[in-house]
Amino acid sequence: MIMLILAIRTDKEEAELELYENTDQLQSICWSAHRELAETIHFKIKNLLEKQAHNIHDVSGIMVYEGPGSFTGLRIGISVANALADGLSVPIVGVGGEDWIKKGLKRITKKENDHIVKPKYGAPPHITQAKK
Repeated sequence: MIMLILAIRTDKEEAELELYENTDQLQSICWSAHRELAETIHFKIKNLLEKQAHNIHDVSGIMVYEGPGSFTGLRIGISVANALADGLSVPIVGVGGEDWIKKGLKRITKKENDHIVKPKYGAPPHITQAKK
């Protein structure tokens, strides 16, 4: 059975999207998202899929880089990944580390499903105290 897998990494200023057919990479894009990640990620996903003659409904699994990394970048990328997985009713896996793609492909092709991925920032959050 063929799986079309979308990989999302948004932990740094350059965001990355990759598209796989099972474990074979079809396409990848990297762009300087920086402060425009929320405004560009959906457009970039659509373009990635269209370049391979696919649409969002063809995606059968999602893997997302869960951290460590930028608070805002991880939050946006993981929120998009969770929303897509839920809306499409497809499995999602969160993976970290340098070999996250390899580990993620192994998990997703084995039909593993985290259902909801939570970010791992790599450090405790710095929360300011509310002013009275």
